[in-house]
Amino acid sequence: MSEAVIYAERLCKRYRIGEREPYRALRDVFALTFKRSLLLRRRLETGELWALRDASFEIGRGEVVGLIGRNGAGKTTLLKILSRITRPTLGFAELRGRVGSLLEVGTGFHPELTGRENVYLSGAILGMRKLEITRKFDEIISFAAIERFISTPLKHFSTGMQMRLAFAVAAHLEPEILLVDEVLAVGDLEFQKKCLGKMEEVSKSGRTIIFVSHQMNQIRRLCERVLWIDDGKVRLDGATEAVIGAYERFTLSGAEGKRQEIGQHESVWFSGWEVVESQGPECNTVANGSDPVSIRIHAHSRQTIRHGLATILIYDGRGLLIAGWSFDRFQLSPGDHHISLMFSTLPLRPGAYSIYFSIHDDNKRNYNRTLVPAMIIAGSPVTHFMDEWAGILNIPCSLESKQIELST
Repeated sequence: MSEAVIYAERLCKRYRIGEREPYRALRDVFALTFKRSLLLRRRLETGELWALRDASFEIGRGEVVGLIGRNGAGKTTLLKILSRITRPTLGFAELRGRVGSLLEVGTGFHPELTGRENVYLSGAILGMRKLEITRKFDEIISFAAIERFISTPLKHFSTGMQMRLAFAVAAHLEPEILLVDEVLAVGDLEFQKKCLGKMEEVSKSGRTIIFVSHQMNQIRRLCERVLWIDDGKVRLDGATEAVIGAYERFTLSGAEGKRQEIGQHESVWFSGWEVVESQGPECNTVANGSDPVSIRIHAHSRQTIRHGLATILIYDGRGLLIAGWSFDRFQLSPGDHHISLMFSTLPLRPGAYSIYFSIHDDNKRNYNRTLVPAMIIAGSPVTHFMDEWAGILNIPCSLESKQIELST
């Protein structure tokens, strides 16, 4: 690792939750002295929430690090501590270099001031000098695409225009360390593309970046390393594809290491599965979906099946059915079996997928299981930069435009 510019040692942040202590006059204090039971009850009603617990890591100069985790996991709290907005309860964090934060776009805007005045106000709050703002002013306004309205009070701007202006100001900071918290989803689709392009430009400039997003496509495109925060702790820290794969597998399967109970009281049950071509410790990962893929399911049968029906369904992380197959006259003899599923290709977008497998016996009884853990499609996305527009397939596509010469 290169020289560390961000160093965090056992960061902890505690918040007190429950009933707020009311204001009391002096006479109330004397009165409550004799009501110890009431005070004790109030203490019991007031709980504690540890938003961060023993978070430790180092980030080197020039690294672009993704920060992922479910809502409430502690990501924003961590960025606020690194930004010096809030203090840790325990531990410490050291940052070496000028820090810029894009935590909440629109910080410092005032509705009565014009767009021009708000650019200077917001820029000053974010740490930019007046000369720096003046030098970049035209570039900021052009990026936000609000040239016509720059002398209009902000209260007459639409919400989208305000967010575009706020991001434009924040995006033109020139810090050595940049902290970004889920701000690339602002504005319309065209502006989101500009935001992502700006982030890619910043990431290639040698600056150190911590980037929070729930868009896994964006994390894969921008980051070479990912920190997974769960319940206030750093659950996993490593290469982007490995950490995102583990996170998606955990999200889809419910809990890491959790397995469904094997129904050994049934006549047919499934005890596990793996990708035959999988390399390394993770047996559920498809390294390249464009190549042939074989999946092997471990099954046990206590009966003979001569005219059964086997069904395979693949769902994405949102529960959308991607594809399904059925095979008539499926046969199974008593004993242990390896059931192989062969796909000539699985060109799915990188992510986690559920495989549902079921067998109907000769008497139409159904034995089924959603295979655990989830199947992970690895690799890099080659589709749209926003997850909601990327679809389900990861198919390369090229674009070419040629001018037609008209004969005179």
